[in-house]
Amino acid sequence: MSALLEIEDLNVTFNTRYGAVTALDSVSLHVNAGETLGVVGESGCGKSITALSVMGLIPSPPGRIAGGSIRLNGEELTTASPARMRAIRGAEAAMIFQEPMTSLNPVFTVGAQIAEAIMLHQKVGADQAMRAAVALLDRVGIPSPDARARDYPHQLSGGMRQRVMIAMAVSCRPKMLIADEPTTALDVTVQAQIFDLLNEIQRDFGAAIVLITHDMGAIAEMADRVAVMYAGRVIEGATADDVLDHPQHPYARGLIDCIPNIAKGDAALREIPGVVPPLHLLGAGCAFAARCAHANNRCHTEKPKLAAHGHHPAACHAVQEGRI
Repeated sequence: MSALLEIEDLNVTFNTRYGAVTALDSVSLHVNAGETLGVVGESGCGKSITALSVMGLIPSPPGRIAGGSIRLNGEELTTASPARMRAIRGAEAAMIFQEPMTSLNPVFTVGAQIAEAIMLHQKVGADQAMRAAVALLDRVGIPSPDARARDYPHQLSGGMRQRVMIAMAVSCRPKMLIADEPTTALDVTVQAQIFDLLNEIQRDFGAAIVLITHDMGAIAEMADRVAVMYAGRVIEGATADDVLDHPQHPYARGLIDCIPNIAKGDAALREIPGVVPPLHLLGAGCAFAARCAHANNRCHTEKPKLAAHGHHPAACHAVQEGRI
């Protein structure tokens, strides 16, 4: 498979009352055509900022891409003009946001909003675009699509609004689809339906998917490869099976241990102690050191590099020194 999206040493900073704060620190990722990359981590670890950087949606000011490269199909996006990014969004890369009620325009029908994207990128008339919108609503499993196309977002359930977002995202058959927590606030049955729909869309359209989540269960269900992020850095990356079966970094192990294993009679609910540190308070060492049972003096004073050890790369001194 060829690399469709390549992110290399991406640095993103935000101007805050504490000064310039690094939100992404030398993030490198790649997504191959037709595969699903899962990006996992707690809230505030940089997952959504990575996605917004790819889409050219970092609010500037206060944010800016301070360094690195983002290439989609070989085209550099960090230096692309605003007009070029508007042409790319929707046509070549699309994003499903985590809260459709705030992403959909409340004063336009859902059919009109899907049709607008089609008219913009495919240069067709309003009638043809609306017919295509209705067909997409039917494709994503919304009943009575003709009637639902005339509904406003508030008239639809959360699951149906998310399906509308998916229909809008795939309306122009983009090569890459970024799904940012696509099942937030949905019940487990609807979550399963949304994941099944994303799998169907990928099979039918051949799109690569970047799935952003904090749910390791979703990673197990959907992802071919996984990047684990913490405090703005990628700290572990490998195939989904490798990360789930042989987690290297203590943080990745903690995320997996938080899932009760009912099959093995283990229903205990565990947690990772502490919280993600504020980005402006990160020291010179490992950002996870204060929460890690394996940390030593080196962990608190020297930032670990992502390096291969055992099954796959992990940014952890304890792993690389064989202490765990």
